[in-house]
Amino acid sequence: LEVQPHHVTVLADTAIRAKDLDEKAALEAKRAAEEAMRNKSSAEEVAKAEAELSTALAQLEAIRKLRNRA
Repeated sequence: LEVQPHHVTVLADTAIRAKDLDEKAALEAKRAAEEAMRNKSSAEEVAKAEAELSTALAQLEAIRKLRNRA
């Protein structure tokens, strides 16, 4: 994030347009990530599941905020 007196610039590796957010897919990804974390196969797999969970939760939060805005 870069903040200047008259504008803010968001720097990100990836972005998803609001119209492309899919609540059903995000909920399924959340469920799958939580299941993978419960199985705790390896530290690498847990870290990957945590990242996927974080992404799904961020998408669900964005969907919630967009609904409240409308």
